[in-house]
Amino acid sequence: MNDYSEIEQQLQARLADIMERSGEIEDDLRHPLDDDLEEQAIDLADDEALEGVDNVLLAEARQIRFALARIANGTYGTCANCGEDIAPERLKARPIATRCIKCAAQAA
Repeated sequence: MNDYSEIEQQLQARLADIMERSGEIEDDLRHPLDDDLEEQAIDLADDEALEGVDNVLLAEARQIRFALARIANGTYGTCANCGEDIAPERLKARPIATRCIKCAAQAA
């Protein structure tokens, strides 16, 4: 069994950062609209962009949680497709990877 404690720490730190940023976005989205119609239009367009960013962050958070669960249950570093080991270099570059490079290339 490999020691993924360093990757686990990096994933935990990234998850904390994402959740903080997502919280800030959600707080910003709760602001009341301005009385001025032009300002409302600008605010609504900004809110739409922020919602998109928040969705991307939350999707990444989900992937990180799945990676952390795989570390916890001992399946991290094993390709979900073929069952072979995922190269440490790939995990270092993409810690949320669930497939080895060969299987990932076939899926693309």
